[in-house]
Amino acid sequence: MRKLNYLAKLKNYFINHSREWKFNVGATVIEIIVVIAIILLIASTVAIAAISLLGPSREAIAKNQIESFKIAIETYYLKYRMYPTQEQGLQALRTKPVIEPIPENWDRPILDKELPKDPWGRDYKYIVPGPLGDPYGIISYGADGVEGGDGENKDIKSWE
Repeated sequence: MRKLNYLAKLKNYFINHSREWKFNVGATVIEIIVVIAIILLIASTVAIAAISLLGPSREAIAKNQIESFKIAIETYYLKYRMYPTQEQGLQALRTKPVIEPIPENWDRPILDKELPKDPWGRDYKYIVPGPLGDPYGIISYGADGVEGGDGENKDIKSWE
């Protein structure tokens, strides 16, 4: 009995106050526009921050890939007692060279996957002999794809 009384009072409350709620419920067009503007402002701030971090992350990826190539080339040297020639290039780490000198005991590739391109979609350049007296060098010419440059166009080199 008490439960029915409570429900009846609740029903009466909603009926008596429903007119007030019709005008107070919902958002105005101005409120919606303000909320959309705030969301767009936050989204654009995040996008700008992400784009500004893209350049340094590409440089880091290139440096890591060059280090991986250096390890693979040193493994090639330890296994075959020679470095790939400039004509053979980095592809000698993936497939048996067809240009002399071909290692006599070549049995399998050093790298199991295809050679990655640099973060800007171009092949790394393999130089023999390398600068500074090294047996080889590896270079990515950065975003512009030409030698030299600053910022995102900076060359990434194995000897630096």
